[in-house]
Amino acid sequence: MEAILDAVKRNTRGKNEARRLRVAGQIPAVVYGAQKAGDAPAPEAVAVDPKPFMRILHSSSGLNTLITLKIADGNQARVLVRNVQLDPVTHHLLHADFYRVNMDRKITVTVPITLRGDARGVKQDGGILDFVHREIEVEVLPAEIPNSIEIDVTDLGIGGAIHVRDVAANAAWTPVTDPDLMLVHVITIKVAEETPAAGADGAAAPAGGAAEPEVAKKGKTDKDGEAKPAGKDDKKKDEKKK
Repeated sequence: MEAILDAVKRNTRGKNEARRLRVAGQIPAVVYGAQKAGDAPAPEAVAVDPKPFMRILHSSSGLNTLITLKIADGNQARVLVRNVQLDPVTHHLLHADFYRVNMDRKITVTVPITLRGDARGVKQDGGILDFVHREIEVEVLPAEIPNSIEIDVTDLGIGGAIHVRDVAANAAWTPVTDPDLMLVHVITIKVAEETPAAGADGAAAPAGGAAEPEVAKKGKTDKDGEAKPAGKDDKKKDEKKK
């Protein structure tokens, strides 16, 4: 996507100048890079209207929008957004950096990944689509920067995956990101193992079956608490009582 943005050259810098520009409805910006091939890079201070600039940033191409920056003195430059500074509280634009691009020279940009379709492994087999990486770096001519890289996941089954190399074939761009990097795949849902049924008191039953109740032993107990069999002396005492 291409856009046009008007700019005004400014000759002063500093915090006071920046405040004055913001009060007047402008934001300070700097354009980096050489104006012509062979020239030394010379930063140029300008001011731009934040409203049309925000519309560019919120467009489908966002930071990758190729902008024709029309400066009031009659010059213009093809630029990309290098950096933006926002107020941490209001999120209003405070400052912007642009850099000039050579339309015949490839540049490296970050492009988002988008998905299209319903994966077969999810729709039919009950799997989960895992979107692993949502953007990659590519090398491309400024005029051919894609808004996004679309991936069709319709035929993706359980265990299936799509890597960078799968979407780079016949593209106008060259991947800078590792071609073996996985972008998306379909995985199965792990089922938790069944636990033994709990007893009436809430405790799980032992693996070897229900425990048998302990039978109390008849007879007296010794000093250690162990039961001992009834002897002859005990029998005689019982007979006397009778």
